[in-house]
Amino acid sequence: MAAGLTREQLLGRGAALLVAGSALGAFADTAAAALPSGDLAFARLLVGAELLAEDFYTTAIAAANAKPAVTSYLKRALANEKEHYTSVAQIVTGAGATPAVAGDIDFTYPAGTFATARSIVKFARQLETTILGAYLGAIDGITTDSLKAGLARIAANEAQHLGYFSAAAGGKAFTLSFPQELTVDQASNALDAFTA
Repeated sequence: MAAGLTREQLLGRGAALLVAGSALGAFADTAAAALPSGDLAFARLLVGAELLAEDFYTTAIAAANAKPAVTSYLKRALANEKEHYTSVAQIVTGAGATPAVAGDIDFTYPAGTFATARSIVKFARQLETTILGAYLGAIDGITTDSLKAGLARIAANEAQHLGYFSAAAGGKAFTLSFPQELTVDQASNALDAFTA
């Protein structure tokens, strides 16, 4: 992480979560309301997850090691993650808080993550598994019902990413009827592995 911002501070930023587009109006009232501390913990975690995803996809595209078809999906996933983050940032700002931004965190990756198309796709599968688990855990764990539909929409998109990258890595696009959810602590620990 960047100097001056600890993991706890990252998780301490933000106030709520929202999906972009038409859902923005539906959650406008939630932005101004105080959320339970558990809901805030998930929201802050998801801010960090989206920043990690943006950083990963940006770096993967810049590595220019993937074939055009895979690069197209990397770019689409990046656009999705940016939209997710923009929504989160809007609701956090609307609640009077300052969301974390990319410059607040230094992300790190295992050696060789961006060396080949295969290593990029393999890591994308791992990342999307974790992010999907974080969203599923949030949907199950939050008590603010008005946020659940938005979280579910983002989780559906993350599942699309996971399905594509699983197949591109040589695996199956889907297998589990019930993907694993992660608690806020499990997701935080998994994502913490990628911060300096």
